[in-house]
Amino acid sequence: MSHTRYVNREIPQISLADFESRIDNITAELINAAENVGFFTLIDHGLSKQDIEAMFLTSKSFFDLPDNAKAIVPWNSNNVGWEKNSQIRPSTGKPDSKESYQLQFGENMKGLWVGDDHLPGFQASCLGFMQQVQTISECLMRCFARGLGFPDDFFIKCHDVSRPDSQTTMRLLHYFALPEEADGNVYHRAGAHADWDFLTLLFQKEGQSGLEICPGREVVTEFGIGDKWTKVEAKTGEIVCNIGDLLMSWSDDRFKSTFHRVKAPCEHGDYFGDRYSIAYFNQPCKDSLIQGPLKKYPMVTGAQFTENAMKRNFAALQEKLKTVAAA
Repeated sequence: MSHTRYVNREIPQISLADFESRIDNITAELINAAENVGFFTLIDHGLSKQDIEAMFLTSKSFFDLPDNAKAIVPWNSNNVGWEKNSQIRPSTGKPDSKESYQLQFGENMKGLWVGDDHLPGFQASCLGFMQQVQTISECLMRCFARGLGFPDDFFIKCHDVSRPDSQTTMRLLHYFALPEEADGNVYHRAGAHADWDFLTLLFQKEGQSGLEICPGREVVTEFGIGDKWTKVEAKTGEIVCNIGDLLMSWSDDRFKSTFHRVKAPCEHGDYFGDRYSIAYFNQPCKDSLIQGPLKKYPMVTGAQFTENAMKRNFAALQEKLKTVAAA
């Protein structure tokens, strides 16, 4: 029996309709969501349900390839490429039951695009979708810049995807179907974690539930996880967005980076089948200078922030593995 507790926490829904004429109202709604929840959903964002469904079909076509074909584009430390059953979260100490293919705009993808011999038009389809999502991201960046007193284009320049060293990443995700009857194994789809990027935009498929959020945390370095979770319904046409550690730091902790997870199904009503999602991680260029308006934290570059986040995650994971080994 599950001992997880759920709360009815309202996740703000924000419309981007008539963006230019409503930018002040949209900014106020986004700032309120960032300060109080750390999560929000977008509607009227310009991407049709058909566009999103088409990208899911493109994603599935990759994951349907045999593993030896996917292994031609292996994951590397530039945060690109294909991985399977390899991501271990500090919250669980166990690998997520999934595979993913991480894509970027720039030079890090050299030799890591699956070729037309396997999937004709795959690269063009992905880049076209990524550019559409980037356009939506830049609308949100304008609002967050306004809310923090920066020039409107401040965050857009820091996340310039036209640069060869751009680090913004789209992650195609496939969580494996899991047995509905207990088989003695412990499964994790995506263990509880907070994202360390600027802002994440997540696409889900209707009927493929599992995403849950936890009430926000107070400081960026904490790994303590609460036990009250809110379920986020999967709706194909909506984009679920969450503040990352980077924007939390850039806002002097005014905006909250929130813990979330994809729950492994374990009780009646949970979804046990294959789950597909697409996450778009806005990450700054390596030389972007990061410091909030109040200068709460020392200035760091985009590269330094990423390195520090990875070290923090690694240290937390090692601590978790020690605990597991001693149990």
